Amino acid sequence: MAAQSHTRPHPAAARCGAATRLPWWALALPTLAFVALLALILNPADAHAAGGDPALTQLVERVRELVAR
Repeated sequence: MAAQSHTRPHPAAARCGAATRLPWWALALPTLAFVALLALILNPADAHAAGGDPALTQLVERVRELVAR
């Protein structure tokens, strides 16, 4: 029969609850990716797409015009 082992909680977890610290890149990288994708959406000429559906192009242009207002 295996004996049960009791683990003690980490002292930092007991002190500050569920608060954890994130490294700087955990926020910077998703923010950078979001800004890059937003820039491509707002200026589709820089995306260098090899043709596309005219309906999708019109939709992106409408969104760009609405955002520019």
